[in-house]
Amino acid sequence: MRAARLIKMVLLLQARPSMTGAELARELEVSERTVTRDALALSEAGVPVYADRGRTGGYRLIGGYRTRLTGLGRSEAEALFLSGLPGALREMGLEDAASAARLKVSAALLPSLSDAPRSAAQRFHLDAPGWYQEPETPPLLAPVAEAVWEDRRLRAVYRGRHADAGRELELEPYGLVLKAGVWYLCARSGGGHRVYRLDRFSSAEPDEPFERDEEFDLPGFWEERAAQFARSLLRSEALVRVTEEGARRLPYLTDRVATRRALAEAGAPDASGRLTVTLPVESHDVAFEQLLALGPELEVLAPPELRERFARAAERTALLYGDGDGDDRDRDRDRDRDDNDHDRAPDAPDAPDAPVSPAAPGA
Repeated sequence: MRAARLIKMVLLLQARPSMTGAELARELEVSERTVTRDALALSEAGVPVYADRGRTGGYRLIGGYRTRLTGLGRSEAEALFLSGLPGALREMGLEDAASAARLKVSAALLPSLSDAPRSAAQRFHLDAPGWYQEPETPPLLAPVAEAVWEDRRLRAVYRGRHADAGRELELEPYGLVLKAGVWYLCARSGGGHRVYRLDRFSSAEPDEPFERDEEFDLPGFWEERAAQFARSLLRSEALVRVTEEGARRLPYLTDRVATRRALAEAGAPDASGRLTVTLPVESHDVAFEQLLALGPELEVLAPPELRERFARAAERTALLYGDGDGDDRDRDRDRDRDDNDHDRAPDAPDAPDAPVSPAAPGA
């Protein structure tokens, strides 16, 4: 445990010019006193850790000291080769650089770990696009990625309904996000950060460098904007009553977070075991398409116009399966019951339940 912490401390100091005791303690999840003891242990082991005293002091490595990669364990080496996304790197024009980096890391590994690259690649694969979607690489992805890597401004023209659409923009590109097979650019424009869908740029040309705000957190920014976007879509409501099975399936058909919150706030089920839920929806048209998949597991109570649409859909469905009038169906049902009684031996015990076949993958 301590050996791993000492290695991490060296790598942290190797990556930064200097770190305070508080910063190291936070990164290593230990006390500052432990940091002091660890720094002394490293110094005694020959690692040139130097402590600057005073208010602006801290810890640093001297003499250009660099550690090697031969301390990687198998799980660390395999995780390293999982960190890249081959398809995305290729689309951004970075496959050659990534390949060279993998070769260099492979050469630095111990002989016992030489199979780590192939071991990881043959066990895990990322397929980002959703089902039934043919991914398309935006034609301007490579120059935009170049601008992102080099912190260079972009002169671009954007199409669509965006507030900036139709005019030339000067953007400071901060990061690219691949979401469900679609590329997005997070860029600063007019003093604030915005999100642009990459396939809607009609032109994009890298320009002069800009000074990047090092405090910008791309994952945090994207998570916040994605949540805002999802909430902004839910502009209406539907009052529904669902069975237990309907409640289980409902989050997979609608906005998962909002639906689970609505189910949690629904209270206790009624005497029939059904929950009455006020469900946030994008629109009544979207709600009709989403909720129709639950069939008899869900009843729409309000608004009246949406309930009426479901009633008409149920009537049309009943007509599709209604062969003949009600009397004919009753006679058929009685005949089927008589046939089943005739086939069963008079005193035979009930047959055991048939074994349930395992569900197919993805069912």
